[in-house]
Amino acid sequence: MTMKITVDRVSQVLASIQELAGKQVLVGIPATKASRDNEDKSPLNNAQIGYIMENGSPIANIPARPSLIPGVEDQMESITAHLEKAAKAAMSGNAEKVDDELNATGLIAQAGVRNRITNGDFAPLAKSTLAARRKRGRTGVKPLIDTSQLRNAMTYVIRKKD
Repeated sequence: MTMKITVDRVSQVLASIQELAGKQVLVGIPATKASRDNEDKSPLNNAQIGYIMENGSPIANIPARPSLIPGVEDQMESITAHLEKAAKAAMSGNAEKVDDELNATGLIAQAGVRNRITNGDFAPLAKSTLAARRKRGRTGVKPLIDTSQLRNAMTYVIRKKD
């Protein structure tokens, strides 16, 4: 049996695989989304608030209310499926499809985090926090959602690995 190569796409496939291997999808609050519309004059930015909410702050008596990692974990099955599609696209030399699948991965992870912020079962807010909200004219009692700035700052980026 003889084999005839009609199209040599090896270099295209290798380039596509190398490009995929050199990228990462990051979910969270990038520096470009960290600043806040500071109606409450908070000295903290969204990234700092997100870190405190994710890990808690014993010194400030703030319990951990994790949403980033659990939100991504909630979507892991779908994320994995898109990453597999990205790998298959790379193996066929389709760099455009690789980018499409990485973007789909980021959007799904971002939606998972935002959904966790909106619907998560978190430790209730302290009475003092609720009183401070009422003083500012806010009536919501849900943790992590006051102005929605933290939730809206949650996004994804695709960047080259360091």
